[in-house]
Amino acid sequence: MQHRTLGGQGLKVSALGYGAMGISAFYGPGDAEQGVAAIQRAHDLGVTFFDTAELYGWGENEQIVGRAVAGFRDEVVIATKFGFTRDFGTDSRPEHIREVADNSLRHLGVDRIDVLYQHRVDPDVPIEDVAGAVKELIDAGKVKYFGLSEAGPETIRKAHAVQPVSVLQTEYSLFERDVERLFPTLDELGIGFVAYSPLGRGFITGTAKPAGQYDPADMRNTDPRWQPGNFEKNVEAVNRLADLAAGKGATVSQLALAWLLTRGEHIVPIPGTRSPRRAEENAAAADVTLTEAELAAIHDILPTGGFGARYAGQSLPTWE
Repeated sequence: MQHRTLGGQGLKVSALGYGAMGISAFYGPGDAEQGVAAIQRAHDLGVTFFDTAELYGWGENEQIVGRAVAGFRDEVVIATKFGFTRDFGTDSRPEHIREVADNSLRHLGVDRIDVLYQHRVDPDVPIEDVAGAVKELIDAGKVKYFGLSEAGPETIRKAHAVQPVSVLQTEYSLFERDVERLFPTLDELGIGFVAYSPLGRGFITGTAKPAGQYDPADMRNTDPRWQPGNFEKNVEAVNRLADLAAGKGATVSQLALAWLLTRGEHIVPIPGTRSPRRAEENAAAADVTLTEAELAAIHDILPTGGFGARYAGQSLPTWE
């Protein structure tokens, strides 16, 4: 698999990464052993970038990732995140960042976190203080690269002035395009971009079910894109994309990931899965090429994104 460089500090990863969140959080009961198998299969196929977070099970997900990559740790890049509290508030105080980083090192079973993200901007802590705390961790050898998640231009600039930001992570897919307005800032500052939920939280796999038909713990039961009205429109769009993909001998998931790879040389999607077979399907997307005519056809199907807001009660992110 080809590799891409994220930011100007030397972070190099596979063109497609792996998001581990769904193994243990937000999509109903998981299977740790299947998750380990999926991670290891992704690595077999050339994936070198694995994404987790404290929030994903409060150490459980990090432990799964750490166990899965233990045999090839020096061949991969591990990213994790700080900044949430157990009641889904925010806490990016420097002392809390240091505490979370030490916990993550222990859960992952590593002596260095390759990429440490602020999971969400904390309105109560100046971003300069956050960047300064991460800089201290980098200087101490506990962290290698600094990342932000769901941050806007002003926040990115302030952080970057204290400690260079290697990468911004935000939701981006055929269904979700709003982040494109941040790309000029990233290009100007030389910051890479990681696309999470690149398959629309699983909708762009052709397997979506209406809200209410998932496990009660599954976030898709309340996701606006799964609600009546939006759901049917999104299914129709995915069916049209699937027809286009079939004409290339590809799946709709591979088409969606290949599309993301055309959006810029410094963009890396991190699809997640609990299935080794799906890991194989996703990895193969790196070999799918799209013609200008095919890109135009995709645009005609979804010119501005999917139907429905990103989250219930939210229409647009408030990036600053």
